[in-house]
Amino acid sequence: MPRPSRHLDRALVAAGRELLPVHGCSGLTIRQVSEAAGVNIGMFHYHFRTREVFLRAVMQSAYEEMFSRLTLGIAKEATATANLRAALRALGRFVQGNRALVARILADALGGDAIAREFLKDNFPRHLGVLLMLVAAGQRAGELRPVAATQAIGFCAGALVLPILVGGSVAESGALDPAFAEGLRADMLTERALDERIDLALAALVAGGAKRKRRGGTP
Repeated sequence: MPRPSRHLDRALVAAGRELLPVHGCSGLTIRQVSEAAGVNIGMFHYHFRTREVFLRAVMQSAYEEMFSRLTLGIAKEATATANLRAALRALGRFVQGNRALVARILADALGGDAIAREFLKDNFPRHLGVLLMLVAAGQRAGELRPVAATQAIGFCAGALVLPILVGGSVAESGALDPAFAEGLRADMLTERALDERIDLALAALVAGGAKRKRRGGTP
């Protein structure tokens, strides 16, 4: 008969999500995770067998949370642009709330860590596919400019995610005057700031936006 879980696997994954941004894939140890979760090492091996399996489980748990938010915001009755806005908001708010974890996984993958790279290879196409589908739907409906869908997504990602990852790192680096760093957080790292960037990105992608601006603005 299998031993009862008592949700110890969840406690271990939660501890991993807290520790991974600090130690990275290569530095995180089974002992660190077990002590943080209050679980003995034997139970760690019972649930996950190896450190590599555990690291994948930690990253996958975060990804599935994000992907669920992303897809739940899509409504059949909404316009394509409204669905794209909801998807961008879900993605941006997840990155905003998990900035350190996302930044560490990306850094590890770019640094050549095999587990992080495999995780991105397996999962990146999933949310990218959803976003590309939404852009294509908007273009077919005549709501969005007929640019390459990958170009549109790259533009949105640059507007939404890079300010969170880069701005957050700079604000917390200690290299800035504290008052300036606090202003940077208010201007770039709040939900209001995120929604403003979504508005700006979509305004640039909406079909006919340039013509409306020229007609209504100063020549």
